[in-house]
Amino acid sequence: MIQSDNSIPTISSSLSSNYDDNNGYYNIGSMILVAFCMGLSWIIVHRWGQRNKVGPKTWPLIGAALEQLMNYDNMHDWLVEYLSKSKTVVVPMPFTTYTYIAHPANVEHVLKTNFANYPKGEVYQSYMEVLLGNGIFNADGESWRKQRKTASFEFASKNLRDFSTVVFREYSLKLFNILSQASFEHRSVDMQELLMRMTLDSICKVGFGVEIGTLAPDLPENAFARAFHTANIIVTLRFIDPLWKLKKFFNVGSEALLSESIKIIDDFTYSVIRKRKAEIEEAKRSSNNIKMKHDILSRFIELGEDPEYNATEKSLRDIVLNFVIAGRDTTATTLSWAIYMIMTHESVTEKLYLELKAIEEERAKEENVDLIECDTEDPVSFNKRVSQFADLLTYDSLAKLYYLHAVVTETLRLYPAVPQDPKGILEDDVLPDGTKVKAGGMVTYVPYSMGRMEYNWGPDAADFKPERWLKDGFFQNASPFKFTAFQAGPRICLGKDSAYLQMKMALAILCRFYKFKLVPGHPIKYRMMTILSMAHGMKLTVSRCS
Repeated sequence: MIQSDNSIPTISSSLSSNYDDNNGYYNIGSMILVAFCMGLSWIIVHRWGQRNKVGPKTWPLIGAALEQLMNYDNMHDWLVEYLSKSKTVVVPMPFTTYTYIAHPANVEHVLKTNFANYPKGEVYQSYMEVLLGNGIFNADGESWRKQRKTASFEFASKNLRDFSTVVFREYSLKLFNILSQASFEHRSVDMQELLMRMTLDSICKVGFGVEIGTLAPDLPENAFARAFHTANIIVTLRFIDPLWKLKKFFNVGSEALLSESIKIIDDFTYSVIRKRKAEIEEAKRSSNNIKMKHDILSRFIELGEDPEYNATEKSLRDIVLNFVIAGRDTTATTLSWAIYMIMTHESVTEKLYLELKAIEEERAKEENVDLIECDTEDPVSFNKRVSQFADLLTYDSLAKLYYLHAVVTETLRLYPAVPQDPKGILEDDVLPDGTKVKAGGMVTYVPYSMGRMEYNWGPDAADFKPERWLKDGFFQNASPFKFTAFQAGPRICLGKDSAYLQMKMALAILCRFYKFKLVPGHPIKYRMMTILSMAHGMKLTVSRCS
């Protein structure tokens, strides 16, 4: 009996304990279920509120990051789809909000009317600082104004223009000779890579007074070009990678590769600066009557002797890299897309060829020279005729090539070198179409999308049509707030005329004597980076024409 009585509380206590534990489990489970239901309800209500919204659909906390990440490799065309339905598209992200604009009125407001409210901004600068530092494309305020003022003197200089014409002709002929060899050997070439080499050599010669030699006949490997390309891709990825600062802190993944690339870039850049400084110092020691070179770097080195300017090797490094990206990547990619457009549109090929033949005959008559017979099967006579044609191409004669100018411009309309350009927002504002933008966010005008909008260019906006730029045979400009390939307002590109000069020189020489054909099966698509380059290059074959 005693044992029986004693056992009753033991069993009872055990049952009570189990009940309490299970009750606790039930309470936790209920809390989890309630939280899940609340979260699901939040998501449903959030998504229901977007049922009639034009633009990417968002999720709580992460905004449109998921959709943007899924469309990253095709982002420019992803934006075209949304901007064709709405002239302004708002894309919330975890730490900021991007407002994409494609209508000229909104673009003019951001780039000119309320320019002071839309600087590069701290967010953009934090992404690009490792590559561009405080150079002209990444700077704001007084630093930007000083650099722009100095650079504007150089770009307005007749000496620089004449020097550039000679240099662009020289390197266009070097490229021609490489293609000539390939054509006689029936080899394909990666045209984009060759154009990158040509423009790198050219900008280093025109901008910094140094010979790089990447376009030598043996096409030597160039660590700087490779590292610059890699760095450009990685800093672009930062715009949608919320973990990039963490990866940078631990120096892992893409940020580790970026660090390695920046070291190669800096080693090259500082060597260019020191070499140029040494040449200037040597010139000063060897003569009392020094004639300074007219390159951009020399101008900034000379300016750096003024204590108020306080130029350091780091500031010169930033200047060099900003002009390299301006003079190399943008020009080379535009030339690549232009050649692709020309060779895929037979009527454009024919019209351009006839214009170039006509200018050749006109210039030969003006100079009273007999044109060398062009034998496409004889490398010697063929190359001599090409050199003769190149000598006839002057700054003034290139200006008469209206159809060529239209071809380049139409290429830039559809394939702008800078497909997106984000700006920071200092204070809350309202765009002309009524869109409200908040301080701390980003406004991005989108040249790639703008060129494809029917509300900007009409029903044939998607067509490659150089004739849209011509009236009675002469080239007609469009508003820079509609055709935004060179930006507009106070930050409009200083190198626009120089870029056209180089592109027209190269295309005139190449398209007068060559026809291009894409290697069968070679894919053509853009790579997501700050510059609209071709992801897989452009493999093509070259055939000669007389």
